[in-house]
Amino acid sequence: MLSLKSVDLRKVKAETLAIPVCEDRDIHDDKIITSLITRAKKLEEFKGDSGEEVVFYNPPELKAERIILMGLGKLEKLNAESLRAFAGKAVKKCINMKLPEVLIVLPSAKKIKMEMPLPLEAIIEGACLGNHIFDKYKEEKKHIPLEKIDFLVTPDVAKSAGKILKSVTTICEGTIFARDLINTPSNDKKPEQFTKIIADIAEKENLKIKIFDEKELKQNKFGALLAVAAGSPSKPRMIILEYNPKGAKKTVALVGKGVTFDSGGINLKPTGSLDEMKSDMSGAAAVAATLIALAKLKPKIRVVGVIPVVENMLSGDATRPGDIVRSYSGKTVEILNTDAEGRLILIDAISYVVEKYKPETLIDIATLTGSCVVALGEKIAGVFSSDNKLAQSIVSSGEKTYERCWHMPLPDDYKEDLKSDFADLKNIAGSKWGGAITGALFLAEFVGDTKWAHIDIAGPSYQKKGSDYCGVGGTGFGVRLFCDLLEKL
Repeated sequence: MLSLKSVDLRKVKAETLAIPVCEDRDIHDDKIITSLITRAKKLEEFKGDSGEEVVFYNPPELKAERIILMGLGKLEKLNAESLRAFAGKAVKKCINMKLPEVLIVLPSAKKIKMEMPLPLEAIIEGACLGNHIFDKYKEEKKHIPLEKIDFLVTPDVAKSAGKILKSVTTICEGTIFARDLINTPSNDKKPEQFTKIIADIAEKENLKIKIFDEKELKQNKFGALLAVAAGSPSKPRMIILEYNPKGAKKTVALVGKGVTFDSGGINLKPTGSLDEMKSDMSGAAAVAATLIALAKLKPKIRVVGVIPVVENMLSGDATRPGDIVRSYSGKTVEILNTDAEGRLILIDAISYVVEKYKPETLIDIATLTGSCVVALGEKIAGVFSSDNKLAQSIVSSGEKTYERCWHMPLPDDYKEDLKSDFADLKNIAGSKWGGAITGALFLAEFVGDTKWAHIDIAGPSYQKKGSDYCGVGGTGFGVRLFCDLLEKL
């Protein structure tokens, strides 16, 4: 449970206090806290530098059992992500110490030169996301999330902060839902199962739901999607979630790649990366979690989430390199590599949503290419769009949420590499270079005149090493970014 508190620390008993400390400046208004920090900085091992921490037990000035002081570094380098990381680390430390609760002290917004509610939002996010542990498959639960996280704020902030707490918590819960979907092993989220998990929760939030099963996908000629699913005994699905509040004037479509396991098909992936292919539905998880969060946040914008769901396996029925399929749009595609499958399910979903819903803006999100990881590393997503304003809005939301994005080029002359001798298009370019760009250009062929952006999250969707407010595995990248972005569109 997360809550706000505006109390006198001298009078209220607290089990654990977590206090952020700057190396070179005082960032708190409370004189007792300031005196504790002064005492801590007299110790050899603590100066307030980033990563430093010290614990005081039963300080005489307060009724707290313990106080954890955590360094943030110099004030000039302090930003929202510093506070987010501090809160995540504070929560994780309490979890490791097997404590049930913590009271996190906010710094003075004026002293850290940030305007409210930015520091409050950041600290709530870090604490909420840091309190997530995916241990569903462990018999022994060594670490238990905190039962209670309180945030100490001033009385004036407390009056207006209740709504902020609720909205930030809702968005973080969506991110955690996406993480759990990604971390779930593929044997427990085959397309039918994955669809049911999403549909059950979406139904509780009163979202409009439509599900295409294999028969309906065949009837409606989703040829590219079906080609990817052909090798698996697990049948494909396509989920459509619609949030349509009364009075909405704009429609935004989100399309998320949902490959619940990607073997690569006949172009089999190497052994070293196969175990992580359960995460190839990270885009789908982000879209589903965003729609579920929106149903609770209730913004005045219509959002349609389209999630094509398949398993890419190899068998006697699998699609072969050299096969030609007819997509939902009518365009034919020569499949030269069965491991370039995400773009095939996306083009059918994109064509469908453009035709049926006519959105003003369409954004797809997918773990599309290893090339994007080569270009930007594992922590930054690539944004591809010919609409500079839309791309900049995405980058801006990424800066605010620290789901970082970079606007990548879409040069027209690269389209030449996608021309096929036998079909309208081929699913991979003739050159091995610039794969993230040509993958995006392939998708662009199916959006028509719709304002569109593609977000390649192959890097930041999954991490092999835990960070300050996210454990090993799925990050839920995209949910917080989308929730911020949709307020601007």
